[in-house]
Amino acid sequence: MRCARSFVCSPPSTGSGSRWKSSKTPPPPSRERGLGSGPTASPSRVLQPRYLIVGRILRPHGIRGEVRMEVLTAYPERLSSHRVLYIGPDYAPYPVEHVRFHQGAALLKFTNCNDRTTAETLRGFLVHIPLEEAVPLEEGEYYLFQVIGIEVFSDGGESLGEVVDVLESPAHDIYVVRGPRGEFLVPAVEEFVRELDLVARRMTIAVLPGLLE
Repeated sequence: MRCARSFVCSPPSTGSGSRWKSSKTPPPPSRERGLGSGPTASPSRVLQPRYLIVGRILRPHGIRGEVRMEVLTAYPERLSSHRVLYIGPDYAPYPVEHVRFHQGAALLKFTNCNDRTTAETLRGFLVHIPLEEAVPLEEGEYYLFQVIGIEVFSDGGESLGEVVDVLESPAHDIYVVRGPRGEFLVPAVEEFVRELDLVARRMTIAVLPGLLE
């Protein structure tokens, strides 16, 4: 299974798992990762965000209103397909004039941002897209926000806590689990994750030596 990711702030919102069946292998998360406002109930009893984060504005670029954005999505080429991006904690709509790339970052020009002073007011804000405009998930994919809050059990049936975050590493993702024994890390690989059921909101892991220490 694969995943589409974008960045998520803490605490992340959780999302719908209604499309997903249980799997005996740990599906890697999607490269779009969501934090949203105005969540609504879904059939699987989790909350679905309205927006996904695709970047963070770093600073103004030049004097004509462009901003430099840290890209927090695996699909930067899709940024130019969005006519409007939603900026900051209030998700203010900003029509997009153009998107270009420079030295690993995106340079954005919004139609209502025409000078450096205005661009400066956007510094540090997160950039979002509506969930419905995200890359469609394929069979076997899920979003990272859907894993947050899942209850974790040992393969012997003991409740170990719940997933509170997902960390990225070059090799694989790592689930952060918090429970009665404290906080511990679970690599998102088949050796550790025996089953992940997004609909039932349940993860079963193998408690290998040293995992809970």
